[in-house]
Amino acid sequence: MELLELMKYRRSIRKYSDRQVSKEDLQKIIEAGEYAPNAGGGQRSIIVAIKNKQLAEQIGILNLARFDRSRLIGSYVSKEQPSVIDDKSIKNGFYSAPCVCIIFTPKNFLYAVPDAFCCAENMVLEATELGISSCITARAEETFDNDIGRELLTKWGIPENFTARAFVLLGYCEGEYPKAKPRRDGRVVIVDEEM
Repeated sequence: MELLELMKYRRSIRKYSDRQVSKEDLQKIIEAGEYAPNAGGGQRSIIVAIKNKQLAEQIGILNLARFDRSRLIGSYVSKEQPSVIDDKSIKNGFYSAPCVCIIFTPKNFLYAVPDAFCCAENMVLEATELGISSCITARAEETFDNDIGRELLTKWGIPENFTARAFVLLGYCEGEYPKAKPRRDGRVVIVDEEM
């Protein structure tokens, strides 16, 4: 599939089957993240991959525990793939994805957030190419701001000056793969140099 077609095909999936991502495919997805654009070529991101469904679920619950609905713009995401915004009964911020990658970057680095999300985008594009469903989620900084979270970071050897920025959920879509939503008008402005 050509890159633009792949980008048009990719969806944020929030309903996953129990089928686990293979180690080989996970390594390719992580490699794609390692080759993402990053400020000054500094390669500062750290990726932790969780293939333990129970641990991913525990972290997903921590992720949702401090979800602040008052900071949302809009209140509806998808009927086919409902988010925590749509369905308050969802208790796992990772939607029971069997594999979750966590992207960490330095706490006080100006380009830490763009670096993390460039990494995440590369990862979901590679996942799509491999036939694996994905979703990028946020609320990462708050997820590990508790005793359980800090214990996990220590166990994984994450430096104290790093923080979680994004999650990449990976697995296989349960049910029908969603179709694209129409693009909204008025989102593009092209300034011609002759103006």
